[in-house]
Amino acid sequence: MAHLEARKHVSPDSGFPITLHPSFNPKIKQHSPPEPPRIEIVPEKDRALFADPKKKALLAVAKRVDLTESVGTVLEDVQLSQLNGAQLDELALLVTERGVVFFRDQDLTTEGQVELFGHYGILDRHPAQKDTQHVVIRGSREDHRELLKYTPWPSGDFHADTSFEINPPSYSMLRMEEHPAVGGDTAWVSTYGLYDALSDAMKKFVDGLHAVHTSRLQYDTILDLWGTGPNRAPVDSHHPAVRSHPVTGLKALNVNPGFVTGFAELKKYESDKLLDFFAYHIHSADDHAVRWKWSVGGVAMWDNRCTNHRVIPGTYEAPRRGIRTTVFGEKPYFDPTSEGRAERQKRLKEKEVKGKDAVEVVKLGGPNSFTPA
Repeated sequence: MAHLEARKHVSPDSGFPITLHPSFNPKIKQHSPPEPPRIEIVPEKDRALFADPKKKALLAVAKRVDLTESVGTVLEDVQLSQLNGAQLDELALLVTERGVVFFRDQDLTTEGQVELFGHYGILDRHPAQKDTQHVVIRGSREDHRELLKYTPWPSGDFHADTSFEINPPSYSMLRMEEHPAVGGDTAWVSTYGLYDALSDAMKKFVDGLHAVHTSRLQYDTILDLWGTGPNRAPVDSHHPAVRSHPVTGLKALNVNPGFVTGFAELKKYESDKLLDFFAYHIHSADDHAVRWKWSVGGVAMWDNRCTNHRVIPGTYEAPRRGIRTTVFGEKPYFDPTSEGRAERQKRLKEKEVKGKDAVEVVKLGGPNSFTPA
């Protein structure tokens, strides 16, 4: 927190920094972003839509281990660098279904990761990212609960990468180059699962809302805390609070504490109370969450359209350094004909039962058959 302006204004009464909103920080007021605002793009067809639904090519070379019922899968005995185009497409499909897929002991280089991830689309760029191809992700040793007294952005909370963009990222990949033996884990939560866990009445209510995603809080905090300048001016977007996934056709809750500040259709206090509920809802979703213990050479690939994630802060001293690549996704949309994951599973199970019942009827000679006495 060395760059925090608040640290320069310590109260003589308490001995603690005076809470000074970054907007009053001259570093922020005087910053002029060098890049223009983005315009909407229409990305190429998602690579997962080209995949074999059974993923035969991928699973022929990798062992699949699901970590929880809802989210998270490890692929063992495979090197990402050796996958061909068909296998990469099937990996994307698995990621859209499982939210996040992990690999251990990978031999990828930064150049190899950038080349591999280009298979999935146009590489995206974080607002504070200097290199156009990747961003360096480091550890988090700050107490974010204390940090929020001095910065407006909950930087340590659950989020989907730059969800405020007009074209938020679809896929992200993080490869760890340095990591402490203990600490620095990352947690993901399934937003398919978060939607499923709502009551039917809440689902109907949230289906009709637009979440206000903004980079303004991050913009101020980056300048104040990191001492570097964002490339672009702050962005405000109204995205559907429930989005439909273009590959799976499933509904996912499109609300995260990191970037959502309210709901367009609601009044201030209504928005605040609903945000409080969703913060509780996300943090209490142990049945839809997975926590990954990193090691050097570990890789995670996730889908920002159906997960939120956060790094778990700690007090470790060893360096933590990872390379992240992302690609542009579609502008979020809501299709009222889409369905929740649990709703689909229930429908398919009922269909399966009806099919078995029909087979039994046929075996018995049909619905009007009888056995003579």
